[in-house]
Amino acid sequence: MYSKEVMDHFTRPRNVGYLEHPSVAVQYGDPACGDCLLVFLQIEQGIIRDMKYKVLGCAAAIATASITSEMVIGRTLEQAMELTEKQVADALGGLPPQKMHCSNLAVGALKAALRVYLAGGEQSPAAIVSESGHDANHPPGNDL
Repeated sequence: MYSKEVMDHFTRPRNVGYLEHPSVAVQYGDPACGDCLLVFLQIEQGIIRDMKYKVLGCAAAIATASITSEMVIGRTLEQAMELTEKQVADALGGLPPQKMHCSNLAVGALKAALRVYLAGGEQSPAAIVSESGHDANHPPGNDL
C-alpha cells in the first residue's frame, strides 16, 4: 500500500521535535480524520533555517511531515509557499488516493505557519489554526 519512501519516513522520521526559540509555532489539524501537526519554524533573513514538528496521525501523516521538513529547510519563504501537496506526495513515491489528505495536512501546516510569521514579522506569536488556516482563537497548549 505504501511506497518504500513513505515507509522510510514513517519508521525514521526526520526533524521531529521542538525548537526552543522558534520564529513561529503553529498547531494545525484536519477535523475530518483527527490528524494534528504542531510545526516550529526558525526563520532568518527570509530563509527557513530549521523546521521541527510533532505529529499525531497515521503513517502517511508522519511521512509527509518528515519529507516536508526536508524539502523546506534552506528554502526562502517564497519557495516554501510554492510547495504543493503533489510535490510532497511525489517526493514520497506517491500516496494512496485515500491518504492524499495527509500531504495536505503537512503543506497546510507549513503555509499556515508562514502566514502567521509574515503577518507578525519577527514578533510572530504561536497560533492554533484550523484546517482552513484561520485562527481558532484558542491559545496554544501542550496538545501534542
